[in-house]
Amino acid sequence: MGIQEINKILKEASIEELRMLIPQFESDERAGVIKLVERAKKRVLAFEEEVKRTFQMKEYERKYEKCRYICGIDEVGRGPLAGPVVAAAVILPKDVEIYYLNDSKQLSEKKREQLYDEIMEKAVAVGIGFADEKVIDEINILQADYVAMRQAISKLSVTPDILLNDAVTIPEVAIPQEAIIKGDTKSASIAAASIVAKVTRDRFMVKMDKEYPGYDFASNKGYGSARHMQAIREIGPCEIHRRTFLKGISGLA
Repeated sequence: MGIQEINKILKEASIEELRMLIPQFESDERAGVIKLVERAKKRVLAFEEEVKRTFQMKEYERKYEKCRYICGIDEVGRGPLAGPVVAAAVILPKDVEIYYLNDSKQLSEKKREQLYDEIMEKAVAVGIGFADEKVIDEINILQADYVAMRQAISKLSVTPDILLNDAVTIPEVAIPQEAIIKGDTKSASIAAASIVAKVTRDRFMVKMDKEYPGYDFASNKGYGSARHMQAIREIGPCEIHRRTFLKGISGLA
C-alpha cells in the first residue's frame, strides 16, 4: 500500500479505528509510514488525555449526582460597547459524553460552532436570555446579567434541581445554586452554557453588522477594537451601543 493511501486512511479514521489500524502499520519500516504511525499515536494519546480532562470537568456534576436535573449557567458580553449580554442555561444528560467542552473563549470559532450543534442536539433542555443595551444602560451590566440569567432559567423546558453558576449567585431565584469560580473550566454544564451563550451572541452581532454597517460588528462582536472605536468617532454611536459604556472615552459620545 502506498504512503499517500495510508495517510488518507489514518487521517480519516476515528479514534477507535486508529487503535485497530496502528498495529497494522507500525511494522512498516518506510520512514514516511513511521511518521504517519507516530502522528496517529499522538492523536490517540491526545484523545485519551481529553477523556481524562472531560472526567475532571464533571466534578460538580458528580457532587450533585442525586439531582435529576443539573443546570449550568453562564453569560457572555459584559465587556462590549454594543449589543446585549446573553446568558444560557443548559441541562445535559447525566450519561452524555461531549468532549472538548471548555470556556468558550479558549475555543476556536469553528470548535464552538461544532460543540454548539452537539450541545443543542444532546441537551435535555436549553434556555437563552437576553438583556439589551437599553436594559444595561438603565440598571447596569451586573443587574442586566442577572436579568438575562433569570430569563434563561425561565425558558428551560424542565425545572432544574440545582444551578451551577460561573462565579455568581443569581438573586431572586428559588432554585438551589452554587457559584463556582472559573466554573466554565471546571464544570461541563457551565462550559456548555458558555459555548451556547457565546455562539448565540456572536451570531446576533453578525446580523447587527448588516443592520448597522460601518462598525465591523461581524468581526469585533461589539468589543472596542481600533476599527470599531474609529467608526464611533466618525459616524457616532448607533442604536445598539451602550451609552453608559461610551462615557469617559476620549472623542466618543
